[in-house]
Amino acid sequence: MFYRENGQFKTSYQADQQIFPIRQDRWFIGLLLLVAFVGVPLVVTDYVYSAILIPFVIMALAALGVNILVGYCGQISLGSGAFMAVGAYGAYNFFARIPDMPLIPALILGGLCATAFGILFGLPSLRVRGLYLAVATLAAQFFADWMFLRIKWFTLDTPSGSVSVSNLQVFGLPIESAASKYLFCLTLLCVVALLAKNLVRGAIGREWMAIRDMDVAAAVIGIRPMYAKLTAFAVSSFIIGMAGALWAFIYLGAWEPSAFSVDQSFRLLFMVIIGGLGSIMGGFLGAGFIVVLPIFLNQVLPLLAGMAGFEISTTVVSHTELMIFGALIVWFLIVEPHGLAKLWSIGKQKMRVWPFPY
Repeated sequence: MFYRENGQFKTSYQADQQIFPIRQDRWFIGLLLLVAFVGVPLVVTDYVYSAILIPFVIMALAALGVNILVGYCGQISLGSGAFMAVGAYGAYNFFARIPDMPLIPALILGGLCATAFGILFGLPSLRVRGLYLAVATLAAQFFADWMFLRIKWFTLDTPSGSVSVSNLQVFGLPIESAASKYLFCLTLLCVVALLAKNLVRGAIGREWMAIRDMDVAAAVIGIRPMYAKLTAFAVSSFIIGMAGALWAFIYLGAWEPSAFSVDQSFRLLFMVIIGGLGSIMGGFLGAGFIVVLPIFLNQVLPLLAGMAGFEISTTVVSHTELMIFGALIVWFLIVEPHGLAKLWSIGKQKMRVWPFPY
C-alpha cells in the first residue's frame, strides 16, 4: 500500500519525464545516497573499504560503460579490459609527464584516450556483428596487452613495466585515506550515472536501442548505423577508460599490464549479463554480485566445513568458489536472462499492486 503513485499528478511534460517519477522512488534514492555518503564513512572499517566498497564503486562505473555498448546498442565486446588499460596508462602519462597535473583532468584525458582507442576498434562493427565483432574486440585486448608490455614509453621506460602514482589530490585535498578514496570514486560514479541515464533516455539512446533491436529497420527509418555504433563505442570507452584510471590510481596504486588482462573483460561482461542488459541499475547490481560473492564464499565455505567436522585448504576453497560462481552464472542465464534488474522491476511492480495478486 505504501508504494503507489495514487494522487501524484503530473502537470507538466518535465514532471512526467523525470528519472524517478514516483515520489517513493525519489525518497528511496535520496535515503540511499545519504547512507552512502554520510552513513557508510561513520561505521565502515578500512578493510571493508579496500576489499568491497572501492572495488564495487569502480567496477560499477566500468559495468555502466559496458552496458551502454552491449546492453543499449547490442554490440558485443570482449575488449573492456583493454579500454580500462588505455584509460589507466593514458591518465598515468598525462599525470606523470605534465608538472602539477590535476587528478580530475588526468582522469578525463585518460578517458579520451580510451575513446580514441574504442572508436578505432569499433570500426569493424560497421561491417561485422555477433561473434565476429566479439573476436575483433578481443583483438583489441591482446593488442593492448602487447603494447603496454613491450613499448616502454608508456611506462616511462621502467625496466619492470610496473608503474605507480602517489600524492593524489583533488582541489588541494589529499586522496590518501580509504574513506576519501571511496567518497571520490562514489562522487564520480553518481555524476557519470546521472549523465548516462539522461543520455540513454534521449535521442542518441533511442538510436542505440533501435540499432540493437534491428539495425536494418533502423537504417530504413533514417538512423545512421555508423554514427550510432561509433558513438556507443566512444561513450562506452570513455566511461570504461575513466574506470580503468580509477582502478589503477585509487585501488591499485601500483600496477602492471597484467592488471587489465582478458579476465577483467570477462568479469565486466558477466556483470552486465547478471545485472541486466540495457539497464543502468543492472551495472550496480551486477558489480555488487561479482565483487561481493567471492568474498562471501571465501568466508562461508571454511565456516561450513568446520561445522561439518573437517578442514579444507585454501586451494580447495578457491576452486569451490569458481565452481559455485560459474554455476550461479549459468543459473541466472537460464532462470532470469534479463538479470537482477528485471527481478528488481518485478518486485517493484508487485509492491505497486499489493495485496492484490500480480
